[in-house]
Amino acid sequence: MSGNTHTVTNQPPPLVGYDVYSADRVLTEAVERHLDPALLDEVRGELAALGRASGSAQVQEWGVQANEHPPRLRTHDRYGRRVDEVEFHPAWHRLLGKGVSAGLTAAWSRPGGQLRRAAAFLVWTQVDAGNCCPLSMTHAAVPALRTDPALAAEWEPRLTSMVYDRELRPARLKAGALFGMGMTEKQGGSDVRANTTSAVPLAEAGTYALTGHKWFCSAPMSDGFLVLAQAAPAKGEGGLTCFLVPRVLEDGSRNVFLLQRLKDKLGNRSNASSEVEFDGTWARRVGEEGRGVRTIIDMVAATRLDCVLGSAGLMRQAVAQAVHHCTYREAFGGKLLDKPLMRNVLADLALESEAATTLALRLAAACDDGGEQERALLRLAVPAAKYWVTKRCTPVAVEAAECLGGNGYVEDSGLPRLVRESPLNSVWEGAGNVQALDVLRALQREPQALDAYLQEVGRARGADHRLDGAIKDLLTELADLDGIEGRARRLTERLALVLQGSLLVRHAPPEVADAFCASRLGGDGGAAFGTLPSSLDLASVVERARPVV
Repeated sequence: MSGNTHTVTNQPPPLVGYDVYSADRVLTEAVERHLDPALLDEVRGELAALGRASGSAQVQEWGVQANEHPPRLRTHDRYGRRVDEVEFHPAWHRLLGKGVSAGLTAAWSRPGGQLRRAAAFLVWTQVDAGNCCPLSMTHAAVPALRTDPALAAEWEPRLTSMVYDRELRPARLKAGALFGMGMTEKQGGSDVRANTTSAVPLAEAGTYALTGHKWFCSAPMSDGFLVLAQAAPAKGEGGLTCFLVPRVLEDGSRNVFLLQRLKDKLGNRSNASSEVEFDGTWARRVGEEGRGVRTIIDMVAATRLDCVLGSAGLMRQAVAQAVHHCTYREAFGGKLLDKPLMRNVLADLALESEAATTLALRLAAACDDGGEQERALLRLAVPAAKYWVTKRCTPVAVEAAECLGGNGYVEDSGLPRLVRESPLNSVWEGAGNVQALDVLRALQREPQALDAYLQEVGRARGADHRLDGAIKDLLTELADLDGIEGRARRLTERLALVLQGSLLVRHAPPEVADAFCASRLGGDGGAAFGTLPSSLDLASVVERARPVV
């Protein structure tokens, strides 16, 4: 029996048993703003169902279990035969199955598919970001496979299936399939043209034997992988080429897929990232020889957008936990939520989260549109958003944990997992410099991308003098091309901030847009969170971010 000293008081209830989607005003408004009204009732229902599952105690516990029991590599069976398998906790399979059944790989086959999937991805990330990795790669593989109509016809129905089939067997026997990718090699990193994995043509047209080592290969228990290798010239030109590597061959035998080790990562611990060796591994060419980067470019764009969505989801969960804690926690004679300084911190965090979500959903809507103008906007806005939103995720997660004090430093709170996860999306699919240089390429080679961007931000001109000033300064920056590579990060940051400001001025409540423009565009804010001008309506900003349980 516990004594009186163990009576628990002044602690918030757990943030469980709520609808993660419906409790997010920013996300629900974005879906309603961008989605075809004829689809709204259907999509609201499916997202609310996923939101309730995501906020349930059971599913939240699956996320905890999958991270507390990370995957284990099994290279050989008891008799010494190579099996090259990764064993996962049952919670991982439950999470992955739920993600597949929720349509997180089915965007290409449904109306309004990119937007509804983006909203679901942002919600599901808040349960466990690790299982979102194979979901993202499977989703993103579809446009790459469409460069080969025969391959697309064979694989796309399985990749867009809403059935999770975890067994390793020939794809033709499966109701659903997942994809991974293997682009990075230790000597090249983001410079994939430095890849040395070789591809030698086989007798059957379009098939090759791969030999080489991939430094990062995520989700190694997937059914297939898109990889880059240097093709030896056959009838084609040779050079860096995209290939599909199936895990299991048509006759039921295992392809040569030698798992060397699993990466011991900072975060994302529920997901397996591996080093893999190819040694005469059977592969089929995707696209033309020597056009590997061109073949996978749409896949890269899709996974980069998922990095933005994933970071937005992590930020939303961190802010929700911080605001929820401060709603109940009392200190110095009142609720933390009502203390002016804490309110300033929470409002600043909420601004960052809202700007990230608003931008991410705008880009997802552009993917659904498919028009030339929207494609041009995406060419510039996706790398800019990937650069900026993913970089803001870590300081948001750390500050949110600090709002909980010592409680936020303890694993039980869930904040340490968010903090560990927060840097990943900035590194994955090209770190900050890669994104900034890609922005420069878009500006220099595709003038229609800048035109589309300026038309987008110009829709808010005249609504806020600080935004107008930021657009003018940005144009000045763009006019000075001397030494532009050294200024690429600064320029990319400004592109992202101006786009976020434009979207918030047009779509967010006035108090949110006012606070964002004052602090992010007008210079009336400090380097740390909690330095917003005290004249702003911060209480309304915080209330908007509060999850209603």
